[in-house]
Amino acid sequence: MRKYLVFFLIVICCQLCVSAQINVPLKDRLKVYIDCYSGCNMTFIRTEINIVDFLLDRQAADVHILITDQNTGSGGDEYQIIFFGQNQFNNIKDTIHFINDANATQYEERDLIVKYLKIGLTPFIAKTKMAKEIQIQMKTDKVYDTILKNTELNTKDPWNYWVFRISAGGNLNKDAVYKESNFNGRLSASRITEATKVGFEFSGGKNKSDFAYEDDLGNVTKFTNKNNRFDFEHFLVKSISEHWSWAYVAKASRNTFSNNKFRALISTGIEYNIFPYSLVNTKSFTIAYLSDVRRNNYIDSTLYEKTKETLFRHGIEAKLRINQKWGNVSFGAEYYNYLHDWKFFNLNSNVSLNIRITGGLSFNIYTAAELTRDQLFLPKGGATPQEVLTRQRQLATGYRFVTNFGLSYRFGSMLNNFVNPRFN
Repeated sequence: MRKYLVFFLIVICCQLCVSAQINVPLKDRLKVYIDCYSGCNMTFIRTEINIVDFLLDRQAADVHILITDQNTGSGGDEYQIIFFGQNQFNNIKDTIHFINDANATQYEERDLIVKYLKIGLTPFIAKTKMAKEIQIQMKTDKVYDTILKNTELNTKDPWNYWVFRISAGGNLNKDAVYKESNFNGRLSASRITEATKVGFEFSGGKNKSDFAYEDDLGNVTKFTNKNNRFDFEHFLVKSISEHWSWAYVAKASRNTFSNNKFRALISTGIEYNIFPYSLVNTKSFTIAYLSDVRRNNYIDSTLYEKTKETLFRHGIEAKLRINQKWGNVSFGAEYYNYLHDWKFFNLNSNVSLNIRITGGLSFNIYTAAELTRDQLFLPKGGATPQEVLTRQRQLATGYRFVTNFGLSYRFGSMLNNFVNPRFN
């Protein structure tokens, strides 16, 4: 009798547990937190998706959305949207990838982001009372269907994936005692596929400034500074595996600001990514070794009595970048030295942190520092006082340092659904 009673109690408990799971009340509205490093138009997103609650506290949200993007070979963007389920949705996680065309307008880009946000949010909203508001359309335009049926699809690109860019510009600035003009132009061609990256680029510019200085006796002195530059670069990057890459770069340049009459450079190197390159939107940690040879012709004799010289250099670079729910972090470090004398080196590093500590509390910091011991190109005569004041010549320095940081805290209402564009 006891055995039957125990069995009966077990059956009753199981039924109660199942009933409790079935009768879990549906949420009225899904709570969403959007974490976007790509400059998303949140006003437009809230306007187009109004059956959820947008929160400013990620920990209180049912879904944490992380949006990142990378440039594509054609000049567009490949977006990655990760949907992290939280609370009763913590067993749901999804990732969506899509590409925004290089010629797309901001209007088209924001529509595309909202489209895929809707697709990714649908499984979550389906488990709320707002599921009745979802409208799904799975058909294409009839005109487009007709074109597809009557046209043979060809996956070959008529441009063979080559992308060309041309730009030119300048500025003029003038007042009673100062006049400055600056003109520049750029021409580039690149071809990027998963196997290779190859490109050519030519750019140039000219800067001229005139200013007048009046001393206490009323004497007026006029100064004129001129600088010009041109740069040519060719590069090739070859994919070896999911972790290894190889590359070379060839450059030719002239820059009067840096006492560079003409410089030719050839550099080659190999890079290893600890994480697969396919995870670059989420995390990347690369280590590269590079070496180069350069031929320098100087405008003025250098500090070391050189008017021309051939130099060999090598170095190592490390770059870490992580995008996660708690924020993002990036770190970069480089070390280079000349092989003929290792005391001529350059060491620089930078750190960028953006961390959401808890709720509405977040912390951010950016720091960059550089030890400079490789300015072999500096002219022996130095710079005139006018060139120093107007920053028309590069000056000797042993280090560079910059930092900025901040702490912010938000409290009050977590909801942020309303849109009011008046007087924006």
